[in-house]
Amino acid sequence: MKHLSMFGVAVAVLLSAPLGDRMVSAQQQPKATVQNIQSQRPVQLNLMAEKKVMQKDAQGKPKATWQAMRGKVTVFPGDVIRYTVRGANSGDRPVKNLVLTQPIPKQTTYILNSVTINHPGVAVTYSIDNGKSFVEKPTVKVKLADGKVKTEPAPAELYTHIRWKFDKAVDSSKLVGAAYQVKVK
Repeated sequence: MKHLSMFGVAVAVLLSAPLGDRMVSAQQQPKATVQNIQSQRPVQLNLMAEKKVMQKDAQGKPKATWQAMRGKVTVFPGDVIRYTVRGANSGDRPVKNLVLTQPIPKQTTYILNSVTINHPGVAVTYSIDNGKSFVEKPTVKVKLADGKVKTEPAPAELYTHIRWKFDKAVDSSKLVGAAYQVKVK
């Protein structure tokens, strides 16, 4: 269990399971804690990983299901993994300015537009510089053949982190959840 402290703004950095040698060691619902030292209002967080499995339905059509990743799991290039962060405010007061930051595992590529969130008033931003800065739509400058420079949307391969900033307070006993998908390189 990781214990993270916050001063003014709750920040949780949850570490994803590394994909070295295409083996993943994912514990069932690893936990992290975000705690405001000033008021002792904890937010308990769980990180889960699921692998997308394609099956055929009764009519023979492909159907996607999600298989929880527990213990050592083998993944292959092209496999899709969904990371889900779930949390609950277990304190007796709302938690304001909650921010969750999740790194994209190095041997994966973020799947654009795959973020989902179950709480209103959450701004989702991304980093392409290892978490130094975050913007809603990352861009890169591309030099054209004629020497001019053009700004274009950053390719998914450059995304390094996702951040969720909760503009609305998370009430006591309120559950929050966010998810995103990556593809194994």
